[in-house]
Amino acid sequence: MQPKLVRLSVAIVILAALAASPLLAETESRPNVLIVTVDTLRADRLSAYGYERPTSPNIDELIEGGVVFDQGRTVEPLTAPALSSLITSQYPHDHGASRNGLRMRSGLASLPKTLQAQGYRSAAFVSNWTLRDKLCGMAEHFDTYEEVLTKRRWFGLIRGEATAEDITANTLGWIDGHLDSDAGTPFVLWAHYTEPHAPYKLHSEFTERLGLASRNLSASDRYDTEIAAVDAEIGELIDALKERSLFDDTMIVFAADHGESLGEHGYWGHGRHLYEPSLRIPLALTWKGHVSPRRIESPALIIDLAPTILGLLDVGGPGTFQGYDWSGVLAGGAEPTTRITRYEAHRGAVISKHDSELARRSGLLSVGLIGGSSKEIFRVERNNRLLFDLRQDPAENHNLNHPREDPTEGLLDWMRLVYTGLTSSDIEPPEPLDPESIEQLRSLGYVD
Repeated sequence: MQPKLVRLSVAIVILAALAASPLLAETESRPNVLIVTVDTLRADRLSAYGYERPTSPNIDELIEGGVVFDQGRTVEPLTAPALSSLITSQYPHDHGASRNGLRMRSGLASLPKTLQAQGYRSAAFVSNWTLRDKLCGMAEHFDTYEEVLTKRRWFGLIRGEATAEDITANTLGWIDGHLDSDAGTPFVLWAHYTEPHAPYKLHSEFTERLGLASRNLSASDRYDTEIAAVDAEIGELIDALKERSLFDDTMIVFAADHGESLGEHGYWGHGRHLYEPSLRIPLALTWKGHVSPRRIESPALIIDLAPTILGLLDVGGPGTFQGYDWSGVLAGGAEPTTRITRYEAHRGAVISKHDSELARRSGLLSVGLIGGSSKEIFRVERNNRLLFDLRQDPAENHNLNHPREDPTEGLLDWMRLVYTGLTSSDIEPPEPLDPESIEQLRSLGYVD
């Protein structure tokens, strides 16, 4: 055979192979994207992350069918800032919602907006008062943004949240409507469950399974029953996807907004510290037939989800995205080994009208970074540095900053960047909150 004919034959074979490739086949339908987030959920309280109590059989089955990030962390241990970071792949000081009660900058690029431009329908169902559009500014990123805040979850006293059953029902109602009216269009859908946020309601139907006594349970025990309750509802949601023949065609992302301190370092709650119980979150992605089950040891952040989803869909992401795209690693590439991850913590809520700079800059409590096993925190108000070796001291009990030393240049550079973002002049000042919102935020522990 002549050389030209050989090259032509090879080219024909390559083109034929490319035409058969799932990524290039025009007839292949685009997958749906379902993002399931759970408020205040620690990774180490899930069985899939090694917890001895069977708190999460449905979540375990879901995430172990895909990729599980063993070192998943939020970038900010507050609900609205963290979830704003999830959809925009920006740090809180950049997207503007650095505290509960501060809205994001308007007009930002985001995951749902990017997928909308690709023909996706988008919807969100949220169940935490801090996620009201009036407070966080998220509604502009979705075709449908529903605040499911109709139930009196806090011991029947405050109407401001939803039970897990509410979120499942509303989410499935939207899906059914979508299938009836526009089944050929893919969707990106976000469901946010409030449990196990304080005050850790007891779900007695799960005590026997968890090996708990029926009376005199601790707050930590009740927290576990909350996880079991939300796990059951997530199981209902996944079963419903399978019944509707949607599971195989849906990329499912599972995450928490932040963790929770359950007495570690003398602290209960979240938001004010950058210790591991508040930062570590479950982080996983399942896409049947496209993402092989595996565990990833390298650190991953909540801001990585948006670029990774777009990378797996072969959709270019906005230049403003700051997270790491893991799609190459999931396709067989090497994990990053030298990544430095960064964190920030702010005061809980802004409840009165402040100058934009004052509301944001005065709220900064701490900045931190992790490189390898070394974790460095600088607490701004106290003007002190903490240094831990997470490999030798995962509970962060032994501060290695002895004698007292100044922050490293890397942490100082990060703090300068955070302050620069917090003092940006293009962020609108917060509006004063109504008395109902102030009471809701106070009940959630976000008002000092």
